[in-house]
Amino acid sequence: MDIETLSRDGFAQFDLSRVPSPCFVVDEVAIERNLRILADVAEQSGGHVLLALKAFSMFAVAPLVNTHLSGVCASGLFEARLGREKFMGEVTTYCAGFKAEDLDEIVRLSDHLIFNTPAQHRRFADQIETARNAGEQVSLGLRVNPEHSEGWNPKYDPAAQCSRLGTPISQITPADLDGIDGLHMHTLCEQGFAPLKRTWDAIEDRIGPWLADMQWLNLGGGHHITKADYDRDGLIALIQYIKDRYGVAVYLEPGEATALFAGILVGEVLDIAYNDMALAITDISATCHMPDVIEAPYRPDLLGEQAEGTKYRFGGPSCLAGDVIGDYILAGNLEPGDRFAFLDQAHYSMVKTNTFNGVPLPAIALWNSDTDDLRMIREFTYEDFLGRLS
Repeated sequence: MDIETLSRDGFAQFDLSRVPSPCFVVDEVAIERNLRILADVAEQSGGHVLLALKAFSMFAVAPLVNTHLSGVCASGLFEARLGREKFMGEVTTYCAGFKAEDLDEIVRLSDHLIFNTPAQHRRFADQIETARNAGEQVSLGLRVNPEHSEGWNPKYDPAAQCSRLGTPISQITPADLDGIDGLHMHTLCEQGFAPLKRTWDAIEDRIGPWLADMQWLNLGGGHHITKADYDRDGLIALIQYIKDRYGVAVYLEPGEATALFAGILVGEVLDIAYNDMALAITDISATCHMPDVIEAPYRPDLLGEQAEGTKYRFGGPSCLAGDVIGDYILAGNLEPGDRFAFLDQAHYSMVKTNTFNGVPLPAIALWNSDTDDLRMIREFTYEDFLGRLS
């Protein structure tokens, strides 16, 4: 199933004038399409699939997530609260560094609590014991750094040199695993099955004996499971092998795969200028609405982009000189008031928005591409901007 083509064709039928600008529009049909693929992998493999809230935390679609996945994974207290309050199933919480004042509530909210280092585990051992004596049944895990790098971008490679994420396996001793129920490793970013298999092959001899005393293994996120070219049969076979060989439950934490090709960001042209090339000033800001365009960096696809025509450089309304989204070719000429949309913006863009320069946050809408039903979920105001300041 080519979810990218299905998404592009679906959003090509959407009337961009139906929503305010800027606005994220998420297709619940596309979300469920992704969820069905993930649920099928879980069913065939016997593994557990969790939604990574750090990538996609739109709780308006929680009923769909709850129907298909085993729960969510969180990156700290606030996401753990969101997971427990708005979603169903398990909550797994990992953070590179926990605060003592947050831990009691995180323990109460979480089924799995994953420490980044043995030092954090030891530091909070008494606090965990007190919570368990009071009736909490949290399962403890340790994140390991396989010291095997498959990353395509050092910014998003947890196994890069000097990484702070996870404890290098070469440093782990038997004493470090005392009281640990499971292991967690997350080394991928927007990747297929082959890098995961190579990582597992590189560390199985080391990690295998540890799993004999464990209850679960979490293979983290970064898996593009819902893409058409992903080797899902290979993933299913690996999960089954680990379960059968080592007797542990196996977890996956896809975030992007849940919302891949499921949303657009609608914008409006504010002005057309010229400085060596045509410049489209828009109400969409790379730095405020799509930070990964600058941080990664990457160039988002534009709905309706052409191979030939008039080239425009799209940029935002902020004062940042580098608030540039990219160069795009259109069949006709743009005018102020024209609408446009960037594709594949449901994941990460929505959770990373900010109000630098007082640029308004995009509204959020939920659309059904089968029925054409449209529901406005949230529109942001000055009060949302003010609430973030002092």
